[in-house]
Amino acid sequence: MAEAAAGFLEQLKSCIVWSWTYLWTVWFFIVLFLVYILRVPLRINDNLSTVSMFLNTLTPKFYVALTGTSSLISGLILIFEWWYFRKYGTSFIEQVSVSHLRPLLGGVDNNSSNNSNSSNGDSDSNRQSVSECKVWRNPLNLFRGAEYNRYTWVTGREPLTYYDMNLSAQDHQTFFTCDSDHLRPADAIMQKAWRERNPQARISAAHEALEINECATAYILLAEEEATTIAEAEKLFKQALKAGDGCYRRSQQLQHHGSQYEAQHRRDTNVLVYIKRRLAMCARRLGRTREAVKMMRDLMKEFPLLSMFNIHENLLEALLELQAYADVQAVLAKYDDISLPKSATICYTAALLKARAVSDKFSPEAASRRGLSTAEMNAVEAIHRAVEFNPHVPKYLLEMKSLILPPEHILKRGDSEAIAYAFFHLAHWKRVEGALNLLHCTWEGTFRMIPYPLEKGHLFYPYPICTETADRELLPSFHEVSVYPKKELPFFILFTAGLCSFTAMLALLTHQFPELMGVFAKAFLSTLFAPLNFVMEKVESILPSSLWHQLTRI
Repeated sequence: MAEAAAGFLEQLKSCIVWSWTYLWTVWFFIVLFLVYILRVPLRINDNLSTVSMFLNTLTPKFYVALTGTSSLISGLILIFEWWYFRKYGTSFIEQVSVSHLRPLLGGVDNNSSNNSNSSNGDSDSNRQSVSECKVWRNPLNLFRGAEYNRYTWVTGREPLTYYDMNLSAQDHQTFFTCDSDHLRPADAIMQKAWRERNPQARISAAHEALEINECATAYILLAEEEATTIAEAEKLFKQALKAGDGCYRRSQQLQHHGSQYEAQHRRDTNVLVYIKRRLAMCARRLGRTREAVKMMRDLMKEFPLLSMFNIHENLLEALLELQAYADVQAVLAKYDDISLPKSATICYTAALLKARAVSDKFSPEAASRRGLSTAEMNAVEAIHRAVEFNPHVPKYLLEMKSLILPPEHILKRGDSEAIAYAFFHLAHWKRVEGALNLLHCTWEGTFRMIPYPLEKGHLFYPYPICTETADRELLPSFHEVSVYPKKELPFFILFTAGLCSFTAMLALLTHQFPELMGVFAKAFLSTLFAPLNFVMEKVESILPSSLWHQLTRI
């Protein structure tokens, strides 16, 4: 709270400083304009008398021009501030005040004031921010050739960003290569292929590797990028499984002969798990859901320690398609544990199961009259828990925001994870009668429980502040990234908007009612100059006439 109060005071200070700076700048230019128009020497007595004479002879056209020019300048500042805020998420004037004006005015530098606490608090916060903003591979990612490329052919848009594809290339090099690949010609070619940026060069390298021998990773690349249908991809993955299974069995027997063989066995294990997982996903895409569930269960039993692929999320989606809700609950009981990392799939699937028990008979009017039952309260709490973990999902499930193809990588609790979840699970929510209605009636109540999401959380850690930047890198430019919490408009956008509207209204009123506005303007300017005239009279009465005469001649 102390840090929040200090931040608010600093922001208020910069707003006040910039408000006065803006007003005095406008007033300075008005005075320069008067001096230029009147061609008067800068002598106090002459200046006051000339200004008084000038104010009495002003025409309404002058006031129209003055207010119109001020409105135009304020409008230009408003347009620039709005553009800068939309592009960079901050106010240009506030940014300049923080970086340049505050040090000149003796403001406290937060970095220097917090040096004493950096040894303890900063290390923990840095570790937390790094873990929260870690990008994960999407367990339900689509096939690049059979799905992403087909979208590009139809729409002419690129669904994947360069950053996302670069992360995939790094994953492939980690999973499918090892230090001993240079000893085998086909693996050496594939090691270079995974680093290629050009898709055609990667595909050509995979064909070149297959001419040497049956290379499992070459089949993987062709299935992912060259196959134009899921059936073609499945055929290539089956060939990859045959080659990969043989390599895995051979390396399994030699893994204890040295670190080189151990690394090769680890690589062959990753290749085999990847192939079997993608084969299960092919079966799921082609409608053979029960076969896909069996393959996923067998894979999780055979390799229980390989959790980096998050195969349980694929299994949950397939079980929901079969409407095997008891099996879904059994999987959640194993993975929805406080010691395990959460995901939108786990949290929202748990909410869906609890909502399913009451959603068909739920009525907000009846609930407001009699109150919530125990089952309804459990369902609402589960929805609040899911929304707190990822607040972007409900808008996609309720179709308040359009879906796009999910990226190959996601940021947990971010917009990218919400898209990946809703893309596959929207149909499951629609299948449960009343589930979306219950979600629609209750999801916004979460935000009353966490009024300051960036400072504290209710069931999870405070919501990370880095999700917007990472999601903009992961999601294509044509998608409007969902931002939470919503950024409030900076003070100076509101200030310039009010100033622009006020001066434009004055210009319009002066043009429509010139005589009346002229009387008001003269009265205002006379009142404005009254303190200055009073001070000048006092100075003249105190100072000797000879000295005053010498000062006015300077």
